[in-house]
Order: sequence, then C-alpha cells, then structure tokens
Amino acid sequence: MVTGAAGLEPVPLRMAYDAAHGGRWTSLHGGGREWLWRGPEAGRHEVRPDDAFVDAGGLEECLPTVRGRPDHGEVWSRPWRAAGVGTAAIERPTFTLIRRITNSDGVVVTDYRLSADPGHRFVWAAHALLDLSPTARLDAPAGTPTRLYPEAADLLPPGTWPAGSPFLTGTWPAPAGLTLDTLGPDDGTALGAVLLDCPRVQVTDGADRLTLELECDDQPRSTALWRNLRGWPATTPYRSIGVEPMLGAAFDLADAGPSDAAVVPSAGEVAWRLTLSAHRLHGGRPR
Repeated sequence: MVTGAAGLEPVPLRMAYDAAHGGRWTSLHGGGREWLWRGPEAGRHEVRPDDAFVDAGGLEECLPTVRGRPDHGEVWSRPWRAAGVGTAAIERPTFTLIRRITNSDGVVVTDYRLSADPGHRFVWAAHALLDLSPTARLDAPAGTPTRLYPEAADLLPPGTWPAGSPFLTGTWPAPAGLTLDTLGPDDGTALGAVLLDCPRVQVTDGADRLTLELECDDQPRSTALWRNLRGWPATTPYRSIGVEPMLGAAFDLADAGPSDAAVVPSAGEVAWRLTLSAHRLHGGRPR
C-alpha cells in the first residue's frame, strides 16, 4: 500500500443498504472501523409513510426536505425498488429518484438522478450519522459562510439572535463565536448548522479520516451539521453527530429562499454524485 500525503494511507470502504426500508445505508466500514452510528430508537422496520421519524442511525436519504413536513422528507419511510446491480429507485407523485452505488478501489461512489417537472424545487441531504469519539473534528475551509439555526440561540449571548430570523449567518469554524468544528465531548447541547457553498469536508477522528465530497453542476451545494452532544431529545438525550452533504442551503424547503433550493432545469433532470473515501495515518489503529 502506498503512503500518501502527510503519511496517510487509503483505507478501502464497503457499504450496505436496505432498499426495503427507505434505501437507508446501514453500514460504511473499512480497516476494522464502522463509521455509521446506530441509534437507540426501535421500530425503524415498522415505519409507514407519514409516521414520525425514527432515529435509527445509519445514513438516511432526505428528500425533498430535511426538517419541515414531512420530517426528514418523503423517501426515508417508503420502500425503494431494485433497478439493477447496486441500483435502487423510488417514485413519488412529483419526482422519481434513481440511486446507483459503486465501489472503485475502496472508494464508495453514489450517483443520483432525479426526474421531475422543470422548475421543481427540492432539498436533498445524505443524512449520515457518524460514530465518532469526543476528540473528533470536522474540517472545512476557514471562512465558509455558516448558518446557525434557532436551537443555537440559547448558546449565544443575550440579544445576539435577530428577532424572527430563521437563521443567523457567521463564518466557519466559529459562527457568532460558537465553535463548531469540535465534535465532543458531550456537553448537553444540540444544534444544527449549514455550511454554504461547501461541497467537500473531512472528518478527523484519531488516526482516521473520512472525506465526503458532493459534485453537482448548477445547483447549491452545502454540508449540514447536526451536533447532538446529549442535548436531544429532552427526555432521554443521546449523542449523535450528523455530517450531511446537501443540495440546497436550508434544512426546511418551506424556508428556502430563491437560491436556497435545488431546481430542476428545462431538461427535467438533476444528476449529482456523492463520493466517500477514507484514510489512516501510517501505523495508526482504528479506535
């Protein structure tokens, strides 16, 4: 195996998914490490359309919204049909989504194609919940415009949050002075943020690196962060970290401004690619 930049060695990844239950990714593993977190909530396999979201972990496909109605979108709660090797599809009244997953030398490549009427607006996110240690961090370009959402208001000095605003924009890694790139230890907080025009991020956890990269022409590309350090839910809080490549720039399609959602062009299709790769410091061990 060839050692790369800064003594990093590639770690081949493999993934598994469950087409019958929303196309959910159930595993992303390599080098003795499982990257996807598994949640405490039971009943994921019994979900029916329009049921409340069940936080089972893994990676959920969120479309045409993340927050809002329906919560986490329409496709996570419905079965997908097989459409070829590594390929699954789901049809809804206003769109059809086809997803093809391939593995190229241990790099997981996922190609999406959404068909809908021209002008159709949507938000998509690969809602990946990751199993990370308290020393993990999220690396993104410094200065990236970053939207905080209202659950962060109580963590800011009084009077910081603009009255009636759905979000507050600052710069990564500390929008409004709130440091976000550290992903632990647990402190009883939970917040969401969206890094705008940020199609590539890297998660660093000990010797391991996971890189997530989103490619799509002529559409807004972001990365959403859900940093729940045992701050949610209020009754039985647990730890869950979401690093979510996104088409769009808002969690809720209903709140998306003119340039905050993906829009189907005159051709009637939008195609995008998500690439996941892993590396490890030479001589490092999985945690």
